[in-house]
Amino acid sequence: MIPLDDDIAACLEVLKAGGLILYPTDTIWGIGCDATNARAVQRVYDLKRRADSKALIVLLDSADRLDHYVVDVPPMARELIDVAVKPLTIIYEGAYHVASNLLGPNDSLGIRIPSEPFTHRLCREFGKPIVSTSANISGEPSPACFAQIDGAVVSGVDYVVRYRQDDATPHQASNIILLSSDGTFKIIR
Repeated sequence: MIPLDDDIAACLEVLKAGGLILYPTDTIWGIGCDATNARAVQRVYDLKRRADSKALIVLLDSADRLDHYVVDVPPMARELIDVAVKPLTIIYEGAYHVASNLLGPNDSLGIRIPSEPFTHRLCREFGKPIVSTSANISGEPSPACFAQIDGAVVSGVDYVVRYRQDDATPHQASNIILLSSDGTFKIIR
């Protein structure tokens, strides 16, 4: 078994080079890349065979970094992050400092702060947002564990994390909330 430190180091090397990783998150396995690199983001869309009009989400290590990627973070966002008992992705309007092909309407961007140790450490050490989208071909079911990931996805990335590959515990996608700058919100999932 590969040591966790080696997995982190390999992921960092691939992310910095503009590559794609397949990694476990606080929810399901994800395809990831440097969220500030438009070419890497396009590779994710291509691998998933997904229209680039469907925005992707990103992971950050801390709510303290939100202000660097969102023009006006509503105060309610930090409260929601603090009280969430399940992984929570919040869609913010007015995102910046990320690849433009990540953004949805009104320059919106979904951001999640993972607490799972591997993902949290990877985000902290990378120091920039990391794309996290389900490790499946668009239209196919999201894999609940590593064993369910399509071989085309596994072979389409530059590095596959070894950590948690044997974990057969089914995981689910995060809850998603659209949070407007005026504090109003809509539950998406």
